[in-house]
Amino acid sequence: MTLSALHNKHIVVGITGGIAAYKSAELVRLFIKAGAEVRVVMTEAAQHFITPLTLQALSGNPVSRSLLDEQAELGMGHIELARWADLVIVAPATADFIARMQAGIANDLLTTLLLATEAPVALAPSMNEKMWHHATTQHNIAALRARLTNVHWFGPEAGFQACGDVGAGRMMEPTDLVASTAACFAEGPLAGQRVVISAGPTREAIDPVRYLSNNSSGKMGFALARSAARLGAEVCLIAGPVSLPTPAGVERIDVLSALDMHSAASTALTRCDIFIGTAAVADFRLSSVAEQKIKKDSSGPAPSLALVENPDIIAMVAQHPLRPRRVIAFAAETEHLEQHAGKKLATKQVDAVVANDVSRTDIGFGAEHNEILWVGAHNTVAFGPANKSAVADFILQQIINLDLHHEPS
Repeated sequence: MTLSALHNKHIVVGITGGIAAYKSAELVRLFIKAGAEVRVVMTEAAQHFITPLTLQALSGNPVSRSLLDEQAELGMGHIELARWADLVIVAPATADFIARMQAGIANDLLTTLLLATEAPVALAPSMNEKMWHHATTQHNIAALRARLTNVHWFGPEAGFQACGDVGAGRMMEPTDLVASTAACFAEGPLAGQRVVISAGPTREAIDPVRYLSNNSSGKMGFALARSAARLGAEVCLIAGPVSLPTPAGVERIDVLSALDMHSAASTALTRCDIFIGTAAVADFRLSSVAEQKIKKDSSGPAPSLALVENPDIIAMVAQHPLRPRRVIAFAAETEHLEQHAGKKLATKQVDAVVANDVSRTDIGFGAEHNEILWVGAHNTVAFGPANKSAVADFILQQIINLDLHHEPS
């Protein structure tokens, strides 16, 4: 993603009281380097982690700290600051701040600014992984996503945290935040479109230590997310358990099971123009999961596993009342690609099916390259072998062509 889109843009950086505030200094520096004009708003708690003087020196502008600052209200007050901004990014956005924003509370300069501005808002969550996964935090995030269409979510990432825990909740690195912000201003054939992509495998628990899964690496879905963001789209990536970094400018939702992915996809349909289902979702799950590890009993028969069908995510999306304008399915096959893809196209009621041969070791699961067959209602096109980035570009161009040729959904 080129950073030229940030040149001469007015960026307000909001900083709240989290340990990741130390990264905000580098964020401001990088915005300035990219040619943006930056003004900083700090909450009272943020000033315990980093000094306003540091941010003033880096931004070249006074730091706004108080809603009741008489001098500030004579000049760049909260209303004028709200009008000045082309985008407001809150980094870090703590659990407390997200809760106050969701409730519409305006008890400091930053929360008041967000109620007053019509500019897009970006939130870079940062908190302990247990706070991130807490039901209240997730409720607040879901409510904001459903209610506010101009809010972008940057992260969080997973990894080691200052408290010693490991998990989701780390604020994205400043370089990635800057790239994500640039994507908000980018122009391209998918600008203004929200693309939701599912990627990777799912895991269906057998007992606390075992599960059913498959060999999907998620690489194709992540390549599509990266390419869609580069083409100007707002991208939501629903990722199964994979070890891949989040592409710059992409919102990531981590899930584990098919039911988790089904729930995330259903929620994403409240705002979705294009859905691409690359995930290798398990067709079946256990009817009941053992509460304790199943022990081997050499004197008795091997345990049997009773399976039930998982919900069909791609069919749900394609037949939903909030159906996206375009729905693209993937078909991982080992034979008769075109026939199987054609059948899936008809039964799932999707716009196209991307089929690939996963019996080959040089393409497909885990490989860096892929060879696909695009099967649409009016054309069948082969592409590859090529690296997955090139394949992603091809697939997205085919989706763009559907609208250019005014093909009905």
